[in-house]
Amino acid sequence: MIKRLPAEWEEQDGILLAWPHPGSDWTPILHLVEPVFTEIARQAARFGKVLIVAHDASAVRAGLGSVGADHERVRILEIPNNDTWSRDFGPITILENGSPVLLDFGFNGWGLKFPADLDNLISRRLHAAGAFGAAPLRTTGLVLEGGSIDSDGKGTILTTSECLLGPNRNPHLDRGMIETRLREHFGADRVLWLENGYLAGDDTDAHVDTLARFAPGDAILHMACDDPEDEHFEPLRRMAAELERFRTPAGAPYRLLPLPWPKPRFDDEGQRLPATYANFLALNGAVLVPTYGDPADEAALKTIGLAFAGREIVGIDCSPLILQHGSLHCVTMQLPRGVLP
Repeated sequence: MIKRLPAEWEEQDGILLAWPHPGSDWTPILHLVEPVFTEIARQAARFGKVLIVAHDASAVRAGLGSVGADHERVRILEIPNNDTWSRDFGPITILENGSPVLLDFGFNGWGLKFPADLDNLISRRLHAAGAFGAAPLRTTGLVLEGGSIDSDGKGTILTTSECLLGPNRNPHLDRGMIETRLREHFGADRVLWLENGYLAGDDTDAHVDTLARFAPGDAILHMACDDPEDEHFEPLRRMAAELERFRTPAGAPYRLLPLPWPKPRFDDEGQRLPATYANFLALNGAVLVPTYGDPADEAALKTIGLAFAGREIVGIDCSPLILQHGSLHCVTMQLPRGVLP
C-alpha cells in the first residue's frame, strides 16, 4: 500500500472551520473575532468548499450572507465545540493508494492546558453526520495536533522537538517511537526535527506552523527576527542555521525564504502575542496570509507570493486571532480532494 501525507498546496475540496460562540474563550471579544472568521470563510469559498461547525447555524449563515459569501459552497453543521482551533483537532487526511483516509488523532488541549472534550469528538461527529462522504475515518490513540507537523507531500515531515517530545502529549513515547508512529501513519520516509525556535505567547509548545513551512519547489518559508534586542533573535537565528543544514531527499539544500518580523504586540495584561506570518493557508489557486496592521505585512505578502508563484495572495487582518494566541492557519484545516461530497 502506498501511503502519503499530501502537501497543503495540493488540490483540495475545501477547508474546515469551527465558529466562535458565546460559551468559548472568545466571549469578551466576539464582536472583534467573528468578522475575521467571516472573512476567512468568504475568501475560502471563492476557491473551494467551506465546512463549518457552529452552535447556531442560522446566525452564521446570515452573517456570511451579509458579506456575499458563496452560500452554495458553504455547509454548516450544528456540533458543539469548546474552541475554534480546527488545525489541531480536525482530521488529518492521508492518501492510501490515492484515496483519502481521515486520521482522527487525540487532542488534549495542547497538553491539558485547556478544555478539549468536545473538540476531541468533532471529527467523529462530522463523519457520523456524513460530512466527509465516503471517505473513511480512522481513530488513533496518538495525541497529535495538525499544527505540529508540516509535509512536503513527498515523504518528508517537518516538526519541532519541543512539541512532539514534550511530556504533556505522549509521555510514554521517546523520539524514536514517535518518529516510527509518524512514518507509519503518514507513510513518511523521514522526519526533520527542529530543536530551536519559539514564539512568546504561544500555547502550543512551538507548533511548526508558527515557525517554518514547506512551500513548492523545495522551499521553506520561516520566521526570522532582525532585532538583536528581541528575545526571539537568538532562537530564530539558531533555527535558521538548522534549516540551512537540512537537505532535500535529493541531497540539495532547501530554498530558504525568511519572513519579516512584525513589531511586538501585547494584550491588555502586557503579555506578548504570537504574531507570525508563517501561519498562512494554501488554497486552490490562492494563499490566505495573516496580517496584523504592521509595516512588515507588505513584505510578508510579497515573500509568500514568491514561494507560491501564480497564486492569488490574500491578506486577512488576524489581529483579533492573536488575542487568543493563534492565527489564520490555526483556525483552519484543509480537506484534500475526495473528502467532501
